[in-house]
Amino acid sequence: MAESRIIEVTEKLQLPVYNRQGESVGTIDIDPADFGGKISKQLLHEVVLMYLANQRSGTHSTLRRGEVAGSTKKLFRQKGTGNARAGTKRTNKRRGGGTAKGPKPRDYEYHLPRKAVRAATRMAILSKIKDQQAVVIDDFGLTAPKTKEMAGILKALKVEKTCLISDAALNEPVYKSGRNIPGVKVLPAAELNTYLVLKQKQLVLTRAALELLVSKGKSVAAAS
Repeated sequence: MAESRIIEVTEKLQLPVYNRQGESVGTIDIDPADFGGKISKQLLHEVVLMYLANQRSGTHSTLRRGEVAGSTKKLFRQKGTGNARAGTKRTNKRRGGGTAKGPKPRDYEYHLPRKAVRAATRMAILSKIKDQQAVVIDDFGLTAPKTKEMAGILKALKVEKTCLISDAALNEPVYKSGRNIPGVKVLPAAELNTYLVLKQKQLVLTRAALELLVSKGKSVAAAS
């Protein structure tokens, strides 16, 4: 039997909340309905493809036979030489000739409906929570950029080297402390996207960021 492309998540999920020292200071109950209640692998796949396509520069270019240097004169007469007949040396069959049907500059950008993209982002976050790849921290407590201190906090939380850190808003000390750590991305909760959430091995959320995402999910559920 083929694997289902849609995973229904109905049971409530529970996430522990840690402090800067990696000690548990409580738990948060997550209602899957706040994040859509299901995970569509097909939609996640389509949205990730869209992000990857939109990142392509499309500047590739090859020279066709009409663009390479060289004469269009016939190389030698048609008959009597004992060789196979040959025309211009610009043909793609000869070294230095043009490329047949090679790529030319083009725009790869396209966009899916906004509702689908936003739904996919919620699904990606739900999948991280469901697979226990999300970590919630009460607060980083950074008042100034300190990369060494941020690295120590991530180590205390037992977070993988490739993680995505998110706060409720752009926290400059957190952003500047995490941006120099290899594999670490820092984004405010409003700028999370499907591609980055799935690409990074773990998702590190502050309590404020998680509460913001939950409240947004509830408003979307109420509007639909």
